[in-house]
Amino acid sequence: MPGDPLHPVLGGDIPFDASPLEVESRGEFDSHLARRSLAGLVILGLRLDRDPPDFTGIDVKGALFVGCRLAGPDVEVDLIRRGAHLVPPFDARPYPTHPATLYTPEDLSFGFAQEGFAGMYDTLVYHHFVEHGGAGPDIREALAQRLHDAGIDNALGKALAAWSATHQAKAAVGIMGGHAAPRGSAAYRMAATLAWRLASVGRLIVTGGGPGVMEAANLGAYFAARPAGQLSAAIDQLSAAPHFADHDPYTAAALAVRAAYPTPATSGTDLVGKLRHGGLALPTWLYGHEPANLFAGQIGKYFSNAVREDSILRLSRGGIVFAPGWAGTVQEIFQAATKTFYQTDGPSGAFVFLGVDHWRELPVEALLRPLLAKSPHGDQSNLIVVTDSLDVAMAALSR
Repeated sequence: MPGDPLHPVLGGDIPFDASPLEVESRGEFDSHLARRSLAGLVILGLRLDRDPPDFTGIDVKGALFVGCRLAGPDVEVDLIRRGAHLVPPFDARPYPTHPATLYTPEDLSFGFAQEGFAGMYDTLVYHHFVEHGGAGPDIREALAQRLHDAGIDNALGKALAAWSATHQAKAAVGIMGGHAAPRGSAAYRMAATLAWRLASVGRLIVTGGGPGVMEAANLGAYFAARPAGQLSAAIDQLSAAPHFADHDPYTAAALAVRAAYPTPATSGTDLVGKLRHGGLALPTWLYGHEPANLFAGQIGKYFSNAVREDSILRLSRGGIVFAPGWAGTVQEIFQAATKTFYQTDGPSGAFVFLGVDHWRELPVEALLRPLLAKSPHGDQSNLIVVTDSLDVAMAALSR
């Protein structure tokens, strides 16, 4: 792995006790070891080859070691003989087999200071993904990727449970839109300002974690505790590197803004605190040619785009904002409409379409209103709002 910044992702020294049957840190592991039992526990991604524990006399029946490194094959065989189950880490992979926590911007950008965009963690994983078949990997790579994504699913569930413990689930608002919107453009500023307003009143911003409108939304949430003037100044600063295809200056500008406007320090276990400053982003290495969005508080990066898309829409129960976008955004619109039609994930918030002219050119309203009117759960067409006004958008998302 690239280095220490990813240690917590792999299962490090930070205590993480949100789930009593899952062990994600060495401290938590050692506390169970002292009680002489690991029976029935799931141990995730620990480096147990360092300062190897003594398993003599420890009850390991039904224990599941996922992505852990053990001192050697003799230890592995002994654990299996005594009733444990092992899913070993896959060798020669630049990503954790089973991450214990979500990623942070520091994790994804690790290596940029030394080697630029080409040498940072996020890019190295993308190159590995492409070199091993992209969306059609061989069976070994597919299994490793599925394990990784299962770990992200698990960590995402814990982060959302922590948020829901202090906020209503409907507080989450998805913001979708074009990945190509340049920094500083009208669409970018509108998305950033709306997200800033939403996050300022306690809404969790959820995006697809890419550039353009998605970055703007996480940027707005990143500045939620700061005045609007600072958000505007940050956008002006970012506008010096407007296009994501210019990988190095684009990434450098984001890191410079983060350095100029740092977030308050939060503990490793304060998931809610992290989400308050930047919200949540769920990107995918399928689109790994796009620079990482470095303004989200927590990042669940997936190999599977299908899982990632479903997760964004499933979580956005407080409404979805569709800023101007094209094929990818339109796909998300109708995927969200299907969920709302059948209430697959429960009642839905408003569908707010920002940019009247754009959505007149792509007449989704004319298609969605008669569709949602026929929902088996009653007429849902009133959820659709098409506007150029951020005040109207805020009102719709507050109902």
